[in-house]
Amino acid sequence: MKPRLILASSSPRRRDLLASIGFHFDVIPSHIPEVRTAGETPEEYVARLSREKARTVARLHADRWVLAADTTVVFEDGLLEKPADAADAARMLRVIAGHTHVVHTGVTLQRLATDDAETHVSTSEVRILPLTDRDIDWYVATGEPLDKAGAYAAQGIGGMFVESIHGSYTNVVGLPLALLFQMFRKAGIDPLQ
Repeated sequence: MKPRLILASSSPRRRDLLASIGFHFDVIPSHIPEVRTAGETPEEYVARLSREKARTVARLHADRWVLAADTTVVFEDGLLEKPADAADAARMLRVIAGHTHVVHTGVTLQRLATDDAETHVSTSEVRILPLTDRDIDWYVATGEPLDKAGAYAAQGIGGMFVESIHGSYTNVVGLPLALLFQMFRKAGIDPLQ
């Protein structure tokens, strides 16, 4: 029987993805500050955040498996995290329109009681169609970009602007399921039960 996990994330997309593969879980967000340290690569950043989120929740539930993740979007050398407001979302969309950017998701699976912890990073490349100011203004007005890293949702309305994805689609959504499947198996959790 699959264990009842704790998802250390308030992301509705992560909840939906985890539920879609048949897991039952409790949602306990960690509420840790998401601040990149000087010199930290984007991959190191999402890995560290996922570890800190998992550890924070696992300390209160040592006998339970805790799953945590963090996603960021990188274009050239800049991180495009969740936009501060509509103007910031429009700025981000103008930056990535017509270009390819990278999505990194750090994933940690941890159980303190057995001293099990594993962290991996999944990376995908996403190309966004060229967009007009009208396209961007319309999309921002839907409200969808406002709580998404990179200011778009590949699984939502924003999907019509995604020209291609090289790598895991579910990574772009926020939880790379193929990677997670492998992590479950390595931890002795049978995802097929």
